[in-house]
Amino acid sequence: MFEGSAQLSLDAKGRLAIPARHREPLAAASDGRLVLTANPQGGCLLLYPQPDWLPIRERLLKAPSFDSRSASLKRTMLGNARSEELDSAGRLLIAAELRDYAQLEKTVWLVGMGSHFEIWSDEGWKRQQELAAEAFSGDMPPPGFEDFAL
Repeated sequence: MFEGSAQLSLDAKGRLAIPARHREPLAAASDGRLVLTANPQGGCLLLYPQPDWLPIRERLLKAPSFDSRSASLKRTMLGNARSEELDSAGRLLIAAELRDYAQLEKTVWLVGMGSHFEIWSDEGWKRQQELAAEAFSGDMPPPGFEDFAL
């Protein structure tokens, strides 16, 4: 559903204008209700239509709190989750603490990941692109993509 990447700018209030091509599908998938949270792998934020977030939330809530990895995952994703809505101009307000977490400054990248978006800093996205180029420079495809033709 959501794919492609777009280089965007945060305004002085920390708002991100969602590109027109994504606004309508995002609104349709969410009735205007979105969830923004921190990526547990670090480096970026995750933006979900609320209906797509709810099964993830339920699964996180069922994870054992006494396992340190599960607790860390819950802390990161649930502890940073914020319900948001696009304003009348199609902008998403990104809270200061989430901007800090992802080191977002003026230039950011909105990256479609199918069911959700990632929001990266300019530097973080460039680093991900370099890591991807390195990962695909070898002879072996990643697991599950052995028969994938490019």
